[in-house]
Amino acid sequence: MPAITMRQAISDALWEEMERDEKVFIMGEEVGVWGGTYAVTKGFYDHFGEKRVRDAPIAEAVIVGAGIGAALVGLRPISELMTINFAFVAMDHIVNEAPKLHAMFGGQMKVPLVIRAVSGGGRQLGATHSQTPDAIFAHFPGLTVIAPGTPADAKGLLKSAIRSDNPVLFIENALLYQARGEVPEGEHLVPIGESKVQREGSDVTLVSYSSMLQTSLKAAEQLEKEGISVEVVDLRCLRPLDMGPVVESFKKTNRAVIAEEGWGSYGVGSEVATRLYEEAFDYVDAPIKRVNQQEVPLPYNRALEHSALPQLADVVAAVKEVL
Repeated sequence: MPAITMRQAISDALWEEMERDEKVFIMGEEVGVWGGTYAVTKGFYDHFGEKRVRDAPIAEAVIVGAGIGAALVGLRPISELMTINFAFVAMDHIVNEAPKLHAMFGGQMKVPLVIRAVSGGGRQLGATHSQTPDAIFAHFPGLTVIAPGTPADAKGLLKSAIRSDNPVLFIENALLYQARGEVPEGEHLVPIGESKVQREGSDVTLVSYSSMLQTSLKAAEQLEKEGISVEVVDLRCLRPLDMGPVVESFKKTNRAVIAEEGWGSYGVGSEVATRLYEEAFDYVDAPIKRVNQQEVPLPYNRALEHSALPQLADVVAAVKEVL
Protein backbone atom coordinates (compact mmCIF):
# COMPACT_ATOMS: atom_id res chain seq x y z
CA MET A 1 0.00 0.00 0.00
CA PRO A 2 1.34 3.49 -0.81
CA ALA A 3 2.03 5.91 2.05
CA ILE A 4 0.37 9.27 1.41
CA THR A 5 -0.45 12.37 3.42
CA MET A 6 -3.76 12.99 5.15
CA ARG A 7 -4.30 15.89 2.75
CA GLN A 8 -3.89 13.62 -0.27
CA ALA A 9 -6.15 10.95 1.24
CA ILE A 10 -8.96 13.45 1.77
CA SER A 11 -8.47 14.93 -1.69
CA ASP A 12 -8.52 11.46 -3.27
CA ALA A 13 -11.75 10.59 -1.47
CA LEU A 14 -13.46 13.75 -2.71
CA TRP A 15 -12.20 13.29 -6.27
CA GLU A 16 -13.25 9.63 -6.45
CA GLU A 17 -16.73 10.30 -5.09
CA MET A 18 -17.28 13.20 -7.48
CA GLU A 19 -16.21 10.99 -10.38
CA ARG A 20 -18.48 8.19 -9.15
CA ASP A 21 -21.61 10.26 -8.54
CA GLU A 22 -22.49 13.42 -10.48
CA LYS A 23 -24.82 14.46 -7.64
CA VAL A 24 -21.81 15.16 -5.42
CA PHE A 25 -20.54 18.75 -5.45
CA ILE A 26 -18.42 20.98 -3.25
CA MET A 27 -18.98 24.53 -2.07
CA GLY A 28 -17.13 26.78 0.32
CA GLU A 29 -14.76 29.69 0.65
CA GLU A 30 -11.88 29.49 -1.87
CA VAL A 31 -12.51 25.82 -2.74
CA GLY A 32 -12.57 26.56 -6.49
CA VAL A 33 -10.05 28.79 -8.23
CA TRP A 34 -7.76 28.91 -5.20
CA GLY A 35 -7.95 25.15 -4.62
CA GLY A 36 -8.93 25.30 -0.97
CA THR A 37 -7.34 26.98 2.03
CA TYR A 38 -5.31 23.82 2.68
CA ALA A 39 -4.98 22.84 -1.01
CA VAL A 40 -7.32 19.87 -0.59
CA THR A 41 -9.36 20.76 -3.71
CA LYS A 42 -6.46 21.89 -5.88
CA GLY A 43 -7.25 21.08 -9.52
CA PHE A 44 -10.92 20.31 -8.84
CA TYR A 45 -12.22 23.52 -10.40
CA ASP A 46 -10.49 22.90 -13.73
CA HIS A 47 -11.60 19.27 -13.89
CA PHE A 48 -15.18 19.36 -12.58
CA GLY A 49 -16.17 22.93 -13.46
CA GLU A 50 -17.72 25.79 -11.58
CA LYS A 51 -21.13 24.13 -11.17
CA ARG A 52 -19.68 21.32 -9.06
CA VAL A 53 -16.89 23.26 -7.36
CA ARG A 54 -18.56 26.41 -6.17
CA ASP A 55 -16.75 29.30 -4.52
CA ALA A 56 -18.98 30.78 -1.83
CA PRO A 57 -19.05 34.16 -0.10
CA ILE A 58 -17.74 34.55 3.43
CA ALA A 59 -21.05 33.42 4.89
CA GLU A 60 -21.02 30.07 6.67
CA ALA A 61 -24.77 30.13 7.27
CA VAL A 62 -25.22 30.33 3.50
CA ILE A 63 -22.70 27.54 2.83
CA VAL A 64 -24.44 25.13 5.22
CA GLY A 65 -27.99 26.34 4.59
CA ALA A 66 -27.64 25.99 0.82
CA GLY A 67 -26.16 22.55 1.43
CA ILE A 68 -29.23 21.50 3.39
CA GLY A 69 -31.49 22.75 0.61
CA ALA A 70 -29.49 20.94 -2.05
CA ALA A 71 -29.53 17.72 -0.01
CA LEU A 72 -33.30 17.88 0.43
CA VAL A 73 -33.84 17.90 -3.34
CA GLY A 74 -31.61 14.92 -4.03
CA LEU A 75 -28.05 16.20 -4.40
CA ARG A 76 -25.09 15.21 -2.21
CA PRO A 77 -23.41 18.48 -1.25
CA ILE A 78 -20.12 18.86 0.60
CA SER A 79 -20.05 22.16 2.46
CA GLU A 80 -16.53 23.17 3.44
CA LEU A 81 -15.96 25.50 6.37
CA MET A 82 -12.51 27.08 6.52
CA THR A 83 -12.40 26.35 10.25
CA ILE A 84 -14.78 24.72 12.72
CA ASN A 85 -14.72 27.97 14.70
CA PHE A 86 -16.85 29.49 11.93
CA ALA A 87 -19.40 26.71 12.36
CA PHE A 88 -20.85 28.72 15.23
CA VAL A 89 -22.07 31.24 12.64
CA ALA A 90 -24.12 28.41 11.08
CA MET A 91 -25.06 26.73 14.35
CA ASP A 92 -28.82 26.83 13.76
CA HIS A 93 -28.45 25.02 10.44
CA ILE A 94 -25.97 22.48 11.81
CA VAL A 95 -27.74 21.47 15.01
CA ASN A 96 -31.36 22.57 14.60
CA GLU A 97 -32.12 21.73 10.99
CA ALA A 98 -29.84 19.19 9.32
CA PRO A 99 -29.94 16.60 12.16
CA LYS A 100 -33.64 16.94 12.94
CA LEU A 101 -35.55 17.17 9.65
CA HIS A 102 -35.58 13.41 9.04
CA ALA A 103 -37.11 12.70 12.46
CA MET A 104 -39.45 15.68 12.58
CA PHE A 105 -41.05 14.75 9.26
CA GLY A 106 -41.41 11.06 9.99
CA GLY A 107 -38.61 9.92 7.71
CA GLN A 108 -40.00 11.66 4.61
CA MET A 109 -36.85 13.77 4.23
CA LYS A 110 -33.20 12.82 3.94
CA VAL A 111 -30.30 15.20 4.39
CA PRO A 112 -27.20 13.61 2.76
CA LEU A 113 -24.97 16.56 3.60
CA VAL A 114 -21.28 16.45 4.54
CA ILE A 115 -19.83 19.46 6.35
CA ARG A 116 -16.03 19.48 6.30
CA ALA A 117 -14.34 21.64 8.93
CA VAL A 118 -10.79 22.12 10.22
CA SER A 119 -10.32 21.88 13.97
CA GLY A 120 -7.54 22.25 16.52
CA GLY A 121 -4.77 24.57 17.62
CA GLY A 122 -1.02 24.74 17.37
CA ARG A 123 -0.82 27.12 14.41
CA GLN A 124 -0.69 30.50 16.17
CA LEU A 125 -4.09 31.57 14.88
CA GLY A 126 -5.36 33.01 18.15
CA ALA A 127 -8.13 32.03 20.54
CA THR A 128 -11.07 32.38 18.15
CA HIS A 129 -9.50 30.32 15.35
CA SER A 130 -7.86 27.50 17.31
CA GLN A 131 -10.61 25.77 19.25
CA THR A 132 -11.43 22.07 19.37
CA PRO A 133 -15.20 22.12 20.04
CA ASP A 134 -15.81 18.61 18.68
CA ALA A 135 -17.76 17.50 21.74
CA ILE A 136 -20.27 20.33 21.31
CA PHE A 137 -21.43 18.97 17.96
CA ALA A 138 -21.34 15.34 19.12
CA HIS A 139 -23.93 16.31 21.72
CA PHE A 140 -26.74 16.49 19.15
CA PRO A 141 -28.59 13.30 18.07
CA GLY A 142 -29.07 13.02 14.32
CA LEU A 143 -25.70 14.54 13.44
CA THR A 144 -22.90 12.10 12.68
CA VAL A 145 -19.52 13.42 13.85
CA ILE A 146 -16.33 11.91 12.40
CA ALA A 147 -12.77 12.84 13.38
CA PRO A 148 -10.14 10.54 11.81
CA GLY A 149 -6.54 10.29 12.96
CA THR A 150 -4.91 8.41 10.06
CA PRO A 151 -4.88 8.94 6.27
CA ALA A 152 -6.49 5.53 5.65
CA ASP A 153 -9.37 6.29 7.99
CA ALA A 154 -9.73 9.81 6.61
CA LYS A 155 -10.22 8.50 3.09
CA GLY A 156 -12.43 5.56 3.99
CA LEU A 157 -14.63 7.47 6.40
CA LEU A 158 -15.05 10.48 4.11
CA LYS A 159 -16.17 8.25 1.25
CA SER A 160 -18.65 6.54 3.59
CA ALA A 161 -19.87 9.93 4.81
CA ILE A 162 -20.52 11.17 1.27
CA ARG A 163 -22.57 8.06 0.55
CA SER A 164 -24.53 8.32 3.81
CA ASP A 165 -28.10 9.61 3.79
CA ASN A 166 -27.50 11.34 7.12
CA PRO A 167 -25.86 14.72 7.79
CA VAL A 168 -22.20 14.34 8.73
CA LEU A 169 -19.75 16.75 10.32
CA PHE A 170 -16.32 15.61 9.12
CA ILE A 171 -13.61 17.15 11.31
CA GLU A 172 -10.07 17.49 9.94
CA ASN A 173 -7.17 18.54 12.14
CA ALA A 174 -4.90 20.97 10.31
CA LEU A 175 -1.75 19.64 11.96
CA LEU A 176 -2.49 16.20 10.51
CA TYR A 177 -2.60 17.25 6.86
CA GLN A 178 1.08 16.35 6.46
CA ALA A 179 0.82 13.12 8.48
CA ARG A 180 1.66 10.10 6.33
CA GLY A 181 0.25 6.60 6.43
CA GLU A 182 -0.52 3.63 4.25
CA VAL A 183 -3.83 3.83 2.39
CA PRO A 184 -5.30 0.85 0.50
CA GLU A 185 -5.51 1.35 -3.25
CA GLY A 186 -8.81 1.03 -5.11
CA GLU A 187 -12.21 1.19 -3.45
CA HIS A 188 -11.62 1.85 0.25
CA LEU A 189 -14.55 2.36 2.62
CA VAL A 190 -14.46 2.46 6.43
CA PRO A 191 -17.73 1.83 8.31
CA ILE A 192 -19.05 4.82 10.25
CA GLY A 193 -19.39 4.37 14.00
CA GLU A 194 -16.71 1.77 14.69
CA SER A 195 -13.78 2.40 17.01
CA LYS A 196 -10.51 0.64 16.24
CA VAL A 197 -7.55 -0.72 18.20
CA GLN A 198 -4.61 0.96 16.46
CA ARG A 199 -1.96 -0.64 18.66
CA GLU A 200 -2.27 -3.68 20.92
CA GLY A 201 -1.00 -3.72 24.49
CA SER A 202 -1.67 -5.21 27.91
CA ASP A 203 -0.90 -2.71 30.70
CA VAL A 204 -2.95 0.43 29.98
CA THR A 205 -5.76 1.39 27.59
CA LEU A 206 -5.04 4.73 25.93
CA VAL A 207 -8.13 6.18 24.20
CA SER A 208 -7.84 9.05 21.74
CA TYR A 209 -8.83 10.34 18.31
CA SER A 210 -7.77 12.84 15.62
CA SER A 211 -4.48 14.64 16.34
CA MET A 212 -4.06 13.08 19.77
CA LEU A 213 -4.10 9.62 18.21
CA GLN A 214 -0.70 10.30 16.67
CA THR A 215 0.55 11.65 20.01
CA SER A 216 -0.81 8.56 21.76
CA LEU A 217 0.93 6.20 19.34
CA LYS A 218 4.23 8.02 19.93
CA ALA A 219 3.67 7.78 23.68
CA ALA A 220 3.06 4.04 23.37
CA GLU A 221 6.32 3.63 21.44
CA GLN A 222 8.24 5.59 24.06
CA LEU A 223 6.70 3.68 26.96
CA GLU A 224 7.42 0.34 25.31
CA LYS A 225 11.13 1.10 25.69
CA GLU A 226 10.50 1.30 29.44
CA GLY A 227 8.69 -2.03 29.52
CA ILE A 228 5.15 -0.58 29.58
CA SER A 229 2.68 -2.08 27.11
CA VAL A 230 0.01 0.39 25.97
CA GLU A 231 -3.06 -0.47 23.91
CA VAL A 232 -4.23 2.48 21.80
CA VAL A 233 -7.91 2.67 20.87
CA ASP A 234 -8.97 5.20 18.24
CA LEU A 235 -12.57 6.41 18.57
CA ARG A 236 -12.64 7.72 14.96
CA CYS A 237 -16.31 8.75 15.34
CA LEU A 238 -17.70 10.79 18.23
CA ARG A 239 -21.33 10.20 17.26
CA PRO A 240 -22.19 7.39 17.04
CA LEU A 241 -19.67 6.53 19.76
CA ASP A 242 -18.57 2.90 19.67
CA MET A 243 -17.47 1.92 23.17
CA GLY A 244 -17.15 -1.80 22.39
CA PRO A 245 -13.38 -1.90 21.67
CA VAL A 246 -12.73 0.55 24.51
CA VAL A 247 -14.58 -1.56 27.09
CA GLU A 248 -13.01 -4.80 25.90
CA SER A 249 -9.55 -3.26 26.09
CA PHE A 250 -10.23 -1.86 29.55
CA LYS A 251 -11.38 -5.26 30.82
CA LYS A 252 -7.97 -6.56 29.75
CA THR A 253 -5.78 -3.76 31.14
CA ASN A 254 -7.93 -2.47 34.06
CA ARG A 255 -6.47 1.01 33.59
CA ALA A 256 -7.29 3.82 31.17
CA VAL A 257 -6.04 7.20 30.00
CA ILE A 258 -8.12 9.32 27.62
CA ALA A 259 -6.25 11.90 25.56
CA GLU A 260 -7.99 14.62 23.54
CA GLU A 261 -7.02 18.08 22.35
CA GLY A 262 -10.21 19.72 23.57
CA TRP A 263 -11.00 21.04 27.02
CA GLY A 264 -11.71 18.54 29.78
CA SER A 265 -14.96 19.96 31.14
CA TYR A 266 -17.97 18.37 29.42
CA GLY A 267 -15.63 16.82 26.87
CA VAL A 268 -15.18 13.57 24.96
CA GLY A 269 -12.95 12.19 27.70
CA SER A 270 -15.64 12.87 30.29
CA GLU A 271 -18.13 10.83 28.28
CA VAL A 272 -15.73 7.93 27.69
CA ALA A 273 -14.66 7.80 31.33
CA THR A 274 -18.26 7.85 32.55
CA ARG A 275 -19.25 5.01 30.24
CA LEU A 276 -16.27 2.95 31.39
CA TYR A 277 -17.32 3.45 35.00
CA GLU A 278 -20.90 2.52 34.12
CA GLU A 279 -20.13 -0.48 31.92
CA ALA A 280 -16.96 -1.89 33.45
CA PHE A 281 -16.76 -0.67 37.04
CA ASP A 282 -15.71 -4.07 38.41
CA TYR A 283 -12.58 -3.91 36.24
CA VAL A 284 -11.30 -0.57 37.56
CA ASP A 285 -7.90 -0.91 39.25
CA ALA A 286 -6.99 2.79 39.17
CA PRO A 287 -8.81 6.10 38.63
CA ILE A 288 -9.25 6.88 34.95
CA LYS A 289 -7.05 9.79 33.85
CA ARG A 290 -7.82 12.45 31.24
CA VAL A 291 -5.28 14.49 29.28
CA ASN A 292 -6.64 17.75 27.90
CA GLN A 293 -5.90 21.28 26.78
CA GLN A 294 -5.61 23.88 29.52
CA GLU A 295 -8.96 25.58 30.00
CA VAL A 296 -8.03 29.02 28.73
CA PRO A 297 -8.62 30.83 25.44
CA LEU A 298 -5.68 29.52 23.43
CA PRO A 299 -2.84 32.12 23.41
CA TYR A 300 -1.30 33.45 20.20
CA ASN A 301 2.23 33.39 21.59
CA ARG A 302 3.93 30.20 20.36
CA ALA A 303 5.41 29.17 23.71
CA LEU A 304 2.20 29.86 25.61
CA GLU A 305 0.10 28.05 23.01
CA HIS A 306 2.41 25.04 23.23
CA SER A 307 2.15 25.00 27.02
CA ALA A 308 -1.64 25.12 26.87
CA LEU A 309 -2.02 22.23 24.43
CA PRO A 310 -1.63 18.58 25.54
CA GLN A 311 1.82 17.23 24.71
CA LEU A 312 3.54 13.86 24.42
CA ALA A 313 5.04 14.24 27.91
CA ASP A 314 1.56 14.77 29.39
CA VAL A 315 0.30 11.50 27.92
CA VAL A 316 3.38 9.59 29.10
CA ALA A 317 3.03 11.01 32.62
CA ALA A 318 -0.68 10.10 32.78
CA VAL A 319 0.02 6.49 31.76
CA LYS A 320 2.70 6.18 34.43
CA GLU A 321 0.36 7.68 37.01
CA VAL A 322 -2.40 5.09 36.47
CA LEU A 323 0.27 2.39 36.82
